[in-house]
Amino acid sequence: MFELFKIGFLTISFLDIVDIAIVTIIIYKLYNTLKGTIAAQIFIGLMLVLVLSFVSQAANFKALSWLLKLITDIWVIAFLILFQPEIRRLLVIVARNPLVKLFMRAEAPEVAKIVTDAAFELSQHQHGALIILIKSSGIRGFTETGEILNAKLSKDLLRNIFYPRSPLHDGAVVVKNNIIEAARVTLPLSSSTSVNGEVLGMRHRAGLGISEQADVISVIVSEETGGISVAEDGILTKGLSKEALRNRISQSFRSPAIKGWRGLIEQYLTQK
Repeated sequence: MFELFKIGFLTISFLDIVDIAIVTIIIYKLYNTLKGTIAAQIFIGLMLVLVLSFVSQAANFKALSWLLKLITDIWVIAFLILFQPEIRRLLVIVARNPLVKLFMRAEAPEVAKIVTDAAFELSQHQHGALIILIKSSGIRGFTETGEILNAKLSKDLLRNIFYPRSPLHDGAVVVKNNIIEAARVTLPLSSSTSVNGEVLGMRHRAGLGISEQADVISVIVSEETGGISVAEDGILTKGLSKEALRNRISQSFRSPAIKGWRGLIEQYLTQK
């Protein structure tokens, strides 16, 4: 179908060209995602084995094809086991794609106000806090390390949880769809120990770490200074005002389609 030309015994069609182009783009994107990690070297080796396997099958080398297939199967399993962090990072990048987020449920508007009000009241008393707001995929593996609550989100409940004498204050609170799923949750620490020359405490490293591995937004209240920070997509922003925090949370949960419509409406009203 749509035959273009022949190379020896191979017949190249238009669909073959499209197929090769798609595979090339996928491999290129995978390599860029893994570049700079140990997994990148393993990935290159795996690609070489796959190319050799294709050539041996085309040349009908049965014994070599069987051996390469065996190596490929074992290599893929080893790749999945040894490089879970890189694979998780890749899946997070896919989840953050605007096309995927169009099908995700947006967080209730009141969540931004509740979390912002609670964070600033905690900040005034210098009560440390770490609130994780799930944007798309859940973090069940981490949530299960804490105390499961499944309670309706409220400002008073957040304040009580992070009160220094509360048994639940140490750790993170995980919020999804206006529900506090768990408290006293243990999160992975970021490998970054400082930002702009400023040393990060454990609470900030945990908030930053989970934002590197999952599609979440972390709201962090410093126990030492009362300052409020946000970590999202592996980037830490410190010293937010109350209005800036509320806007940041609202914009993070607004779908691209909604953002586009709101921009058009605001532009229209401005011209009026």
